[in-house]
Amino acid sequence: MSQKAHADWDPGLYHRFRGLRLRPAMDLLRGIGPLPAGDVVDLGCGSGAAGPALRQLGRPLHGIDLSDAMLEKARAGGCYDRLDRADISTWAPQTPSALIFSNAALHWVGGHGSLIPRLAGHLAPGGTLAVQVPHQNNAPSHRLWLTLAEELFPGRVDPETLPQAMLPAEYHRMLRGLGHVSLWETEYYQELDPEGSGHPVRHFTEATFARPVLAALDETEQARLVRAYESVIGSAYPASESGRVLFPFRRLFFILTVGAGSAN
Repeated sequence: MSQKAHADWDPGLYHRFRGLRLRPAMDLLRGIGPLPAGDVVDLGCGSGAAGPALRQLGRPLHGIDLSDAMLEKARAGGCYDRLDRADISTWAPQTPSALIFSNAALHWVGGHGSLIPRLAGHLAPGGTLAVQVPHQNNAPSHRLWLTLAEELFPGRVDPETLPQAMLPAEYHRMLRGLGHVSLWETEYYQELDPEGSGHPVRHFTEATFARPVLAALDETEQARLVRAYESVIGSAYPASESGRVLFPFRRLFFILTVGAGSAN
């Protein structure tokens, strides 16, 4: 599974929950230690939300993404020295990187068993690969999109098009021979505000996880699936009297630092 190229990402929809999506990036960044000489790569940079923080590292900053719309948004922010459109599954830097930082992107790319070691091989000695991916696929918020689609439209949605991640123990086994590894999970208890008509969890997930599910259907089928999702999602994530919803969301983090080198 290569990086998905359905209808381009909508930065406006994605940014509805910008603060909630940015917090894990900042938590990942705080775990990074001293870096050797070299560039910083924001792999799957999206709209460039993490750019200002990464810029503070004082290194040349390169952003990589497959979405033209997201790259345009990142370019407008003015934080990056260079922005390139590329598929993460085949991307390689021109020179070894001090830091490859990837927040909420690699779950859209398959083959982590080969992808992650390949990315580690692009690091300078003493360099760091820092990754965060959602680990939410078994939660009702995500699982219901797929189960309802299969009930209503059997065989229409290819599970291989969905974002995926390995188990934490699988990442640890793969990474421990490559360098020093720090791996953890965090469950964020996110309070979502009402978003006009519709359940807030539906609005949160349809801009990300549900994109390939909805892309497999025509407009009439999409509307039917959304109605079915809306009819059950409130049981899993009930709204308060104010309409706000507490939405637990689990994310997986790992930081790999390769072979000893001079860091500064």
